[in-house]
Amino acid sequence: MTGGLHITLAAERLFTVWGIPVTNTLVAEWAVMLVLITTAIFVGRKPTLIPGKVQNFFEIIIDFVLNYMEQVFGSRTRAIQFFPLIATIFLFIACSNLFDFMPFFGALGIHKGGEFIPLFRPVNTDLNVTLALAIIAVLSIEISGILIVGAFKYAGKFFTFRGTSVGNRLLNMTVGIIEFVSELSRFVSFSFRLFGNIFAGEVLLAVAGYFMPYLLPVPLMMFETFVGIVQAAVFAMLTLFFIKLAIAQPHGAPGEAHATH
Repeated sequence: MTGGLHITLAAERLFTVWGIPVTNTLVAEWAVMLVLITTAIFVGRKPTLIPGKVQNFFEIIIDFVLNYMEQVFGSRTRAIQFFPLIATIFLFIACSNLFDFMPFFGALGIHKGGEFIPLFRPVNTDLNVTLALAIIAVLSIEISGILIVGAFKYAGKFFTFRGTSVGNRLLNMTVGIIEFVSELSRFVSFSFRLFGNIFAGEVLLAVAGYFMPYLLPVPLMMFETFVGIVQAAVFAMLTLFFIKLAIAQPHGAPGEAHATH
């Protein structure tokens, strides 16, 4: 309907490059990555022993996150090892969600086939993006478990035939298979949780802006900003906790010694 609400589940295609479609969520991703890379270069280009305000601000945040991860892992070495992954996941998702409220979102675009297509679309309203993030997170979890615990020990968490009797063996095997299925289900839970929350928020803002444009959008945008940051934290923390579980020694095996601080 002309002049009505325009809500689409899939990202709109802007153009193609060598047969590869470029969507408005992909353009938004490039913008988010450009901001993150530029900020990283600006903050880390000239670190000093006596930090300025900007460097001190980021050092406080990094130290807080590292201390929290150290409490989770029980090892400073493990915290430093996995910090880049966890921090990158959080920053990318959080910045992507916050970018949704920039004034140029929905304002800039192209006319194609008599229809206005926004140049930028909220990144995490594209299921392809959230599924890609889920694949990165789940593969990181599984690979970490395999590399740190060992391939055979890690597989033994899911496929075990040990037991004092046939009944115990069948029970252990069944529980292991259920655990393996739950591992695979993380692809769905990670991707759909993030996609569902962010897409629902965008639809809510669109409906509120259409019916009550001068009253509801601002408080709802404040709420959705909070939700966007929370979703980024949830995604990153779930990845952290699942890595912790993955690298734990199975069945009471002697754990690795804590690294010295």
